[in-house]
Amino acid sequence: MKNDVLISSTRLYEGKIFKLDLDRIRFPDGSEGEMAVVRHPGASAIVPFLSDPAGEDPDLLLLRQYRYAGGGYLYEIPAGRLDGNEKPIECAHRELREETGCTAESVEEMCAPLMTPGFADERIHIFLATGLTRGDTAYEADEFAEVEVVRLSRALSMIEQGQIVDAKTIIGILFAAGFRLGR
Repeated sequence: MKNDVLISSTRLYEGKIFKLDLDRIRFPDGSEGEMAVVRHPGASAIVPFLSDPAGEDPDLLLLRQYRYAGGGYLYEIPAGRLDGNEKPIECAHRELREETGCTAESVEEMCAPLMTPGFADERIHIFLATGLTRGDTAYEADEFAEVEVVRLSRALSMIEQGQIVDAKTIIGILFAAGFRLGR
């Protein structure tokens, strides 16, 4: 954000996951107005392939995770907030290990979309992970999830049929299938 755009900022709320600011800004036409902005530290998400992604119909890992705000259990790729000055790649490795129990030989960033730029600055760095070695999960007290092995064709079908509705998961799987795997 350019310094000449922000006129003033007032912190309205500061919580564990995000902050809420009321910013007075200068719009591109020179007029001024107020915008409520959710400030988020950013996150990393991982599309973890259990089998060789170059194979005919590779296996990937999805979480079936309880999300109160989402209305129940959702299918998601592993993800989590950046901690302090943590780099996105470090967060990706940590979240993959905590949520699936896996470590990866290779983790490469695919994209880093803004999730809801109309009112939030949250950017999620989405990675592709391969060469997985399985281990034990380490969920936080408020995380309720199960790891499921899903073929890529089934995951794509689940997106098409509206069974996967989580934005980062849709972006990650479609990006991996369309740009990394050329399907």
